Amino acid sequence: MVFDTLKSVEELQEAGIPEKQAKAHVRVIQGVMESDLATKHDLDEQGKATTRTIDEQGKATTRTIDELRKATAHAIDELRQATKLDLKELELRLTLRLTGVVLGGVGLLFGLLKLFPPSP
Repeated sequence: MVFDTLKSVEELQEAGIPEKQAKAHVRVIQGVMESDLATKHDLDEQGKATTRTIDEQGKATTRTIDELRKATAHAIDELRQATKLDLKELELRLTLRLTGVVLGGVGLLFGLLKLFPPSP
C-alpha cells in the first residue's frame, strides 16, 4: 500500500492544521503503517513456518500413534500369555479336585460294600 505523505500534509494544512503539526501527524501515521502492516513476504514466510510446524506435529503424532500401537500390541500379547497360564493352572486344579472327588467316591463305595456286603 502506498501512502502519499506530501498529499496527506497538504490535506491536513487545507483543513487548518499548521504545516509543522501536519508533518508530525503524517510521520506518526507513516510509522504506524510501516511497523504494523504485513507484507506479502511476511505472510509467505509465516505460511511456510506454519506449514513446517503442522508437518512436524503430524509426524510427531504419527510416531506417538505408532508407539501406542506397539505398546498396546505388546500389552495384549502379555495378557494373552498370562491368561493361558491362568487357564492351565485352573485346569490342573480342576483335574486334581476331580481326581480327589472320584477317589473319594470309590473309597466311599468300597467302605459301604465292606459295611454292607451284597447278599448272595
